[in-house]
Amino acid sequence: MRMSIHSKLFLTILFACLVVLVGSHAVVQWSFQRGLVELADAREQDRINRIADRLVDIYRRQLSWEPLLESPSLWVSALVGRREPFFEIGPEPGRLDRRPPWMRHAQPPAGVWPPHEALDHLSNRERPAPLELRLMLLDAHGKVLYGREPFIADARRIPLELEDETIGELALLPGSPIPESAELRFRATQGDRLWMIALATLLLSAALAYPLSVRFVRPVRSFQDTARRLATGDFSARVRTYGSDEIARLGGDINALAAALDKNERARRRWAADISHELRTPIALLRAEIEALQDGMRPFDRSALDTLHGDTLRLGRLVDDLYELSTSDLGALGYRMEETDVVDVLASDADAFRRSFSDADLTLALNIEPTEPVYVHADAQRLSQLFRNLMSNSQQYTDPGGGLSIALSRRDKEVLIDFQDTPPDVPTEALSKLFDRLYRVDASRSRHTGGSGLGLAIVKNIVDAHDGTISAHPSPTGGLWLRITLPVASYARIRKKKLKPLQL
Repeated sequence: MRMSIHSKLFLTILFACLVVLVGSHAVVQWSFQRGLVELADAREQDRINRIADRLVDIYRRQLSWEPLLESPSLWVSALVGRREPFFEIGPEPGRLDRRPPWMRHAQPPAGVWPPHEALDHLSNRERPAPLELRLMLLDAHGKVLYGREPFIADARRIPLELEDETIGELALLPGSPIPESAELRFRATQGDRLWMIALATLLLSAALAYPLSVRFVRPVRSFQDTARRLATGDFSARVRTYGSDEIARLGGDINALAAALDKNERARRRWAADISHELRTPIALLRAEIEALQDGMRPFDRSALDTLHGDTLRLGRLVDDLYELSTSDLGALGYRMEETDVVDVLASDADAFRRSFSDADLTLALNIEPTEPVYVHADAQRLSQLFRNLMSNSQQYTDPGGGLSIALSRRDKEVLIDFQDTPPDVPTEALSKLFDRLYRVDASRSRHTGGSGLGLAIVKNIVDAHDGTISAHPSPTGGLWLRITLPVASYARIRKKKLKPLQL
């Protein structure tokens, strides 16, 4: 049987309350029992002290135990606290004899205690025995005045003193004292009340645990409903969050996930629409050219073939750019990272583009500040692809008569590469969108003269793969300024690569 989280939480809280109640009840019972034992011990000790005072008073009269030995009733009276000789008064006339059974037998012989009738009762130490039957009297020399020799070894000695002089000892036999009836009633009443309190507390805990578990589970059910809606494609689903606890933060994370899924879905749809639009234009041009040839509106000559071939090349470049961007997004582009001299790569690419810039009536200037190689942990071919894409983009969009200025500098643990070209410029609001795929500053630019809108997106993916950054700013020369930062490789790794083992 599968239990819901609500049931599990409710039972967990209830079980925790039950464990606490049982533990508390056990501790209270133990403390209560301990308190009763201590109370009984305190009362017994108080009775022993009073008996000792009475015996000391009897000894003080003649400074001897002789009166006590001559009158066993005086010994019993000292134990029970009667001033009159106990066996002489007897029960009061007209009333029931309420004396304990052990006090109703015949007068014991002098020096014999406890009475013979109480020996069986004392032998069973688990049964409560009266204090008076467990007390024996010894003189200052340890001689038994009232008692029995076999019991003396197990008895606890209590000295009797008169004016700082020991006149005798009381010997107390071990045993359980007889509990008073009031204590028994109090103990039984308190035990029943404790169980009633525990049961009432458990019921109250259950009454509080149920709404508490419902409150805790309600956000989880909301999370579940939102997750189901997201799974069906409804990315507008959101979770209502309250407070700032862990559950509220989890709800915020789910909302952030839903927002990211919604954004990605919108980007995917826009991406699919942009791709179809980009592919539709060259295909439409090819179709129009071919239909014109089929209808005889254009002669099938070398010029027509060149036009078709050019449209096919542009379509192929677009497909290649799309494929390269998709593979870079998926991380499928291969990168062979090693310590690479970025100065050498940039200088070689700039030399390769000088002639094409010159043919386009553009200038290409390269300014490298470091006089020694600058190594970065990179793929040399991908770095070259990065630089060539930026140079090609500048050559394609810069007006004739202008040019591109490239500067490389070193700052702490980074290398800075700045590309600054001349007009036309890029509007400030468009700078943040330059690296979006299929984005063009001038949407009306013809596909025959403009690019696919994927070059800068590919550039950003390459920079990200090298743990670098790229940003766009207005150029001081009136065009676009692109700044690339790449982390410099550690000297330890460069030296490890250059050092070779000695050949012996």
